[in-house]
Amino acid sequence: MTSARVPAAPTAETDLPLANPQHFRDAMAQLASTVTIVTTTDGDGRPWGFTASSVVPVSLDPPLVMVGVAHTSSCYEALAASDAFVVNVLGDRHRDLAGRFATSGADRFTGSGFTSWPGTDLPYLPDATAAFRCLTQYALPAGDHDLLLGALADTLSPPATAPSSALLWYRRAFHTPAP
Repeated sequence: MTSARVPAAPTAETDLPLANPQHFRDAMAQLASTVTIVTTTDGDGRPWGFTASSVVPVSLDPPLVMVGVAHTSSCYEALAASDAFVVNVLGDRHRDLAGRFATSGADRFTGSGFTSWPGTDLPYLPDATAAFRCLTQYALPAGDHDLLLGALADTLSPPATAPSSALLWYRRAFHTPAP
């Protein structure tokens, strides 16, 4: 059996034309993304978290989730060093919280409703649409971000009868899909 060879990604050293960063950003604004807050704790037990729309399922067997975290994020060091993180999937009722966790220098956790995941010190949002506790498996450098691959260790979600409207990021604004 032969394997297909995947070409290396273009770099600044190659002569392949790359999209203008602003054009890329404008094009990506056309993709609707689920809004989440990714949380962890550092070695001193201090909570860290940021609003993320770059969270995707990667594999069913084993169950893996990928989170993109910018090198410039205030949470980068804590997430890069942590062996676990939580992805909190937000609903429409969390718009203000999503804005707070996306704001640099904001006091993100005070009065936010976060508590510790049972048996851990990882912060999670009990009224999140869903929450995924992940064990960090890999950190892959990807340009100005790292892609964290987390093995799904546990999930929490409210009862299926609980009202829920997804919070989406689309065209640089929060949206809720129509029923």
